[in-house]
Amino acid sequence: MKISDKFSNALLGFVLFLQMSVGVCLAQSTANLSGTVIDPTGAVVPGAHVRVHSLATGLDREVVTDGAGIYGVPSLQPGEYDVQISGAGFSLYTVKKLVLEVNQTVAVNAQLALISAGETVQVDSGAPQIETQTMTVGQVINSATVQQIPLNGRHFLDLTVLTPGGVVAPTAGSLTAASRGLGANSFDSAGNREDSVNFQINGVNLNDISQNQITFQPSISTTSEFKIDNSTFSAEYGRSSGSIVNVATRSGTNQFHGEAFDYFRNDALDARNYFNRNFSPATGLPIPGLPGEKAPLKRNNFGGSVGGPIWREHTFFFGSYEGLRQKQGILQNSTVLTAAQQAQIAANAAQFPAAAKLAALLPLPNSGSNYVAFTPGPVNIDQFTVDIMHQFSSSDSAHGFYAFQKDVRTEPALQGDTIPGWGDHRNAHRQILTFNETHVFNPNFVNEVRLGFNRISIAFNPANLTNPNDVGLGDGLQGNVGLPQITLSDIGLVFGGPAGFPQGRNDTLGILSDTATLLRGRHSIKFGGEYRRYLSASFAGNIGTLTYVSTPNNFEMDNATVFSIQPNTVTSRVYDTAVGGFVQDNFKLTPKVTLEYGLRFEWNGTPVEGANRFVLFNPNGNGGPTLTQVGTNGIPANGAYSQNYNIEPRLGFAADVFGTGRTVVRGGYAYLVDQPVSNVVGGLYTNPPFSTAVSYNGAPIPVSTLYASAKASAIGISSVNPNLRNGYIESFNLNVQQALAAGMVASIGYYGSVGRHLRITTNENQATGPVGSPHLYQKLSPNSPIDANTSIAANIPEVNSIGISNYNGMWATLSKTMRRGLEFNMNYEWTKSMDLNSLGSQGGLTAAGGAPQDSNNPSGNYGLSDFDTRNHFAGTAIYNLPFKGNRLVSGYQLSTIVQYQTGNPINILASSSSFNGLTGAVRPDKVGTITTHKSQGAIANVTFIPHSNVCPIGPTLAVPAGCSLQIQGTQATPTAAIVYTGIGNIQRNAATGPGFADFDLSGEKDTKLFEGLNFKLRVDAFDILNHPNFGQPSGNTQSSTFGQISSTRFATSDGGSSRQLQISGKFVF
Repeated sequence: MKISDKFSNALLGFVLFLQMSVGVCLAQSTANLSGTVIDPTGAVVPGAHVRVHSLATGLDREVVTDGAGIYGVPSLQPGEYDVQISGAGFSLYTVKKLVLEVNQTVAVNAQLALISAGETVQVDSGAPQIETQTMTVGQVINSATVQQIPLNGRHFLDLTVLTPGGVVAPTAGSLTAASRGLGANSFDSAGNREDSVNFQINGVNLNDISQNQITFQPSISTTSEFKIDNSTFSAEYGRSSGSIVNVATRSGTNQFHGEAFDYFRNDALDARNYFNRNFSPATGLPIPGLPGEKAPLKRNNFGGSVGGPIWREHTFFFGSYEGLRQKQGILQNSTVLTAAQQAQIAANAAQFPAAAKLAALLPLPNSGSNYVAFTPGPVNIDQFTVDIMHQFSSSDSAHGFYAFQKDVRTEPALQGDTIPGWGDHRNAHRQILTFNETHVFNPNFVNEVRLGFNRISIAFNPANLTNPNDVGLGDGLQGNVGLPQITLSDIGLVFGGPAGFPQGRNDTLGILSDTATLLRGRHSIKFGGEYRRYLSASFAGNIGTLTYVSTPNNFEMDNATVFSIQPNTVTSRVYDTAVGGFVQDNFKLTPKVTLEYGLRFEWNGTPVEGANRFVLFNPNGNGGPTLTQVGTNGIPANGAYSQNYNIEPRLGFAADVFGTGRTVVRGGYAYLVDQPVSNVVGGLYTNPPFSTAVSYNGAPIPVSTLYASAKASAIGISSVNPNLRNGYIESFNLNVQQALAAGMVASIGYYGSVGRHLRITTNENQATGPVGSPHLYQKLSPNSPIDANTSIAANIPEVNSIGISNYNGMWATLSKTMRRGLEFNMNYEWTKSMDLNSLGSQGGLTAAGGAPQDSNNPSGNYGLSDFDTRNHFAGTAIYNLPFKGNRLVSGYQLSTIVQYQTGNPINILASSSSFNGLTGAVRPDKVGTITTHKSQGAIANVTFIPHSNVCPIGPTLAVPAGCSLQIQGTQATPTAAIVYTGIGNIQRNAATGPGFADFDLSGEKDTKLFEGLNFKLRVDAFDILNHPNFGQPSGNTQSSTFGQISSTRFATSDGGSSRQLQISGKFVF
């Protein structure tokens, strides 16, 4: 047995030991109650009895204060409780309707009065205002906010931008970009990358480890509340360095309750998008100022839920269903063959049959020489959930939750097709199962074990499965697999494919954990462990690409010039294991000061492929660079990298300054490690010999002979640095929180972080000179079997851990709990975030992915983060209008979301480079001040950076007045290719794009139909002011559209940048 296997088994044994033998946990999706009991003189009261009664289920927990008058009641389900505290010779002390929220530690300190006949001290309490005993910084999104405020698309992750540290997603985001109907897969917060968020539902991980995105979003109707922690987490949290999202699901109670709802949207209720204009028949371009057809949209979001007791005060259930049926039109606009060209091709069908059959698949122009249409992009989603909770006794309970989602959607244009009828079809099944058992051994000794899994099964296939053989293409593939993606380069028409498909994966993450706390006097000692096992079974094909150059003539005569295809389908089964353990102590140093310190250990294993299909690249092998398969030549199956051990200290304090629970100063430091996504090794099983490709690039030849004429393509090699380390963030903060009058709480603080060893993709085989140099690639020797000069290999992307980041910010909040019909939450941030790249390693060797323009000097990529936002404000409010009377004049509510933030950075680039490996990432020189302004251009685009900023190709001795950006290079003629002679000095993300402003408003009427049944009629107005939020301008200095904006920020997601109305009805019982 390998050492790593022994180590993994030993730690697994440790976790199982904890499961069976240790006590008191502070669970991650539950709440905790603690406090100190004193008498009228201020002396502690040992032996006082504390009874906590759940108003939802009727369940009780009882504890006794220790010799220091301290008590603790951990692992309580979020909800409302009555708390009673009694002691011999003292009056009964009662707190009514105490609200405990998810992942919250609440202090209820009691001063008992001397007994007087029949006297009871009673305190009425809503949501506790301040946590006085933890260093963690976060915010709970309560049930009222989740259910009531206007959410476009009804995705709970959209609420994350309303919490301290959150920002509206940049257009350069990947996981943060909302998928139609499904919402975003992650979010940016507190300077952390989008793939560093830890999603948990009922304490069980909900991350898809391949990219560390959320597997799916639980429906709003099944979400009770959730908490987002953004800074200095306690040692019980591991696996991710970014935010922690804890979701608590709705459960049954002693009363039957439920709802049935339908949310309806239609383009007839929406305003026209700013860029949606009619097209000129002469030019095919938008006509400025002339309104055009709105994008079609029909959306119904419907479902229901029901919960209640199976066995009163013992067993409870809750179940829900939610469905989505969305039909949305996606605008496609492309130059196509003219009617005359189509007729000529049809006339020559006998001589050139492939052209005739392909042309028959193309539409005729309907706007000048273009075909313009809204292509249907349907989305269908069905999600089911069931929740069971059972109380075996007052000291033993169990809770189980299961959710299943099926989603099917068609993306007609996402992969580059420009006309209707193509695109891709996506079919997914997503699941999560959580189970936890809580056992109270004694009032100071409780244990909770959790287990569960989440799974995603998804396939991407061409939406059109036309058989290539039926149209005369000899592409080497058999069956109805779809055409290669075909490009008519001269007119920019793209159809078929998409390239890179079909593909799919079945990913499963299993979790077993146990967490414990031992209460001893002033110490609350927590310890525990977690075991995670991951499996990804995937397949990847590629139906290829086909290009006709000098079209339409070559197309008409069945002659193609460029062709590439992958004849085989690559399969893999990747496994990964991770183990963590922690110990932590919350020490009440004084009645006013709590210290929190702990240590976490994480072992994040190296992924392995079940059949040893990983192939490693070694630039310094015997006789030159080598490719070696794991499991051979002494390389173990997990030989990709081995730096997997991590020690993570945590330290913080919370000081109740005046001992009143109204003023708290807290600070903390946390060392937080990221488990690498499994996609880090995704390229290793597609290295030769397991992935094969053939291609042709030469003089025009008949398409029927393409495959026979093709040869082995240049070998595409991917690499992982064998010394790859787990990235980490050092997070720190200092803040103060103050309770104000009328249920308000204000806070302000400094929050910072420093990231090191973050993932970034660099070019292991970067060019050392212009094309045509004798030895283009510095890592490959002339006599190597992997030699660029033989066209076998070129750029080699390698995943490294040399990324860095820095974040500094001031956060201020003001919140008010529901009193007199009003509650609100307001957050403001003033921040700056910088890094080497912002998207991890999944971006590849592209500028958009954050690859450095010079891999020999990656520090030159240091600049503003893609998601950097200097100022951000977000506010929510719910107001119950104070109208009293009959059912017609009462029951009205308003709720709103208001957001404003400054713009995200623009990465200014040159369009291409003759330094292979720098293509798409070269930046120009900055030789002056970049000017920006907003104006409407001649083709209805918005000019944000005038093209006058771009200087002639240089360098020149005298820079023309007014220009600020110059490319280092030469150009034989104004239309010739640029030969670059140097790398620009402008900083990455040097300019700032347009900001974002949004005002959403909802009005609701709640009418009581009869006892126990209400009906709610609601209207949501998203972007009610119809303010266009512009997307980023083009940063390509060599494009005619440089500096221009051609779309709104979220043009095709659920939340477009124009006013949208939603009408809904809901029956509640």
